[in-house]
Amino acid sequence: MERLQKIIAQAGVASRRKAEELILEGRVKVNGKVVKELGTKVTLNDKIEVNGIPLEKERPVYFLLYKPRGVISSVSDDKGRKVVTDLFPFIEQRIYPVGRLDYDTSGLLLMTNDGDFANILIHPKYEVDKVYVAKVKGIPLREKLKQLERGIMLEDGKTAPANVKVLSVDKKKQTSIIEIIIHEGRNRQVRRMFDAIGHEVIKLKRERFGFLTLQGLATGEYRELSPHEVKQLRALATTEGNRLKK
Repeated sequence: MERLQKIIAQAGVASRRKAEELILEGRVKVNGKVVKELGTKVTLNDKIEVNGIPLEKERPVYFLLYKPRGVISSVSDDKGRKVVTDLFPFIEQRIYPVGRLDYDTSGLLLMTNDGDFANILIHPKYEVDKVYVAKVKGIPLREKLKQLERGIMLEDGKTAPANVKVLSVDKKKQTSIIEIIIHEGRNRQVRRMFDAIGHEVIKLKRERFGFLTLQGLATGEYRELSPHEVKQLRALATTEGNRLKK
């Protein structure tokens, strides 16, 4: 037997966290009865419905996408803007992004229908390193960058320590290219971190997630992760989670 929210997540309907919300909202039925208890356990023989639709377990799939700028990290948008699932017209499974990249940010984004996998990678205690390259206005002083390395106070709390490296500067245009490595996933975090030290981000790209890179992909392209890569990501997240708890 498994917890109801885990079965819903494994079916690709939503992440486990979202599945818990669906249960609490009374939108899940088991054998014809509405269930609102998060501790409910079910078997493969139970008939489960989410929003009136019977649950059908999909084959889990895992993709690495080179997200372009100007695309929403969502499965739908009420303003009619392009979303990341539009880039997968021939994929039958109900995939969704693992975390998000801002509308104006490009780079590496994982897509899956495996809610457990997504939850492990985005849960605060399991965060893995993410490498961004930012083009910013101005040339930050070393002390300003050290503030980012130590952690800087934002409106939603102090950030965890980051690794920061200046890749290049353009004194004539007064811009800098800076690599920053973080393991958190707050909304627009990198942009807000640079805003906090007075250097607005002009362009932002996520180049690495854990050990994964964009090598071999052009913007808008994707590839399926190998089974070994999926296992490596699970192991990396668990290792990082254990490290952060110490």
